[in-house]
Amino acid sequence: MRRMDEVIARRLDSGVPLVGQVSRYIISAGGKRLRPALLLLMSGALGFRGEQRLNLAAVVEFIHTATLLHDDVVDESTLRRGRATANQNFGNPASVLVGDFLYSRAFQMMLDAHDMRVMEILAEATNVIAEGEVQQLMNMHDPSLDEEGYLHVIRSKTAKLFEASSRLAAVLAKSPPEIEQACADYGQALGTAFQVIDDVLDYTGDAHEMGKNLGDDLREGKSTLPLIAAMRRGTPAQCEVVRHAIETGAVGELDQIVRIVRETGSLDVARDAAAAEAQRAIAAARRLPPNAFTEGLLQLAASLLQRRN
Repeated sequence: MRRMDEVIARRLDSGVPLVGQVSRYIISAGGKRLRPALLLLMSGALGFRGEQRLNLAAVVEFIHTATLLHDDVVDESTLRRGRATANQNFGNPASVLVGDFLYSRAFQMMLDAHDMRVMEILAEATNVIAEGEVQQLMNMHDPSLDEEGYLHVIRSKTAKLFEASSRLAAVLAKSPPEIEQACADYGQALGTAFQVIDDVLDYTGDAHEMGKNLGDDLREGKSTLPLIAAMRRGTPAQCEVVRHAIETGAVGELDQIVRIVRETGSLDVARDAAAAEAQRAIAAARRLPPNAFTEGLLQLAASLLQRRN
């Protein structure tokens, strides 16, 4: 990971000072670096030690960072990773344009692999992520969204880059199709579980530990799984409160919404869904060669269920 950070620092160089300033601001904020870590772990599990694993790990982190810059503008977010968002600090135009720079720099770096399959995976992933973003925008303030629609969005918007990160390792290692599929299955399941737990934490987490404002999803009118389950399991009166909050983004009702979500057992519904995805990731990892890296992948899937931030 340290060597990947060196690649990131080197490839952030630009003749335009603001580009480097905004890019370093958001990348240096920390974050979990889960997507590049996943690519590096998966490469280790498959026995690939080539330098391209570091280059592509940096690529997926650039793509992820670009989506964060754009997301925060669209969502009008003010806090990420415990400090002001880039758009709050530098303005919306700078955030959008630097996000574009990171996307284009990522595509420049993909060429270093000299592999059309790598290009295909990452081009498809960025396209699916963009579609997921647009679909989520269309779903805003829509209380009729069901669990299937919710899962479709998070598998596009969040899990797709996890899936691509895992699949890239298999391509670099020239793995057979069944191993590549196991890698992709692991990444998709892990990314889905990660996002479901993230949506649970929006109603149960600690703002300081989370590094973001609790209730942001509600303010943005997002129908996440805890709310979908609450409307399915609650009384007509409880359902109406949740429905109204989604339609209006009424964060003033957050305490009441949290109470309804807990009383209806909806957090357990969401946690069970995340646990099922984590188990699916574990089953996929067990199709990989047994070694210390694969054990790390198994532990990573299990650890998601203890997430606090």
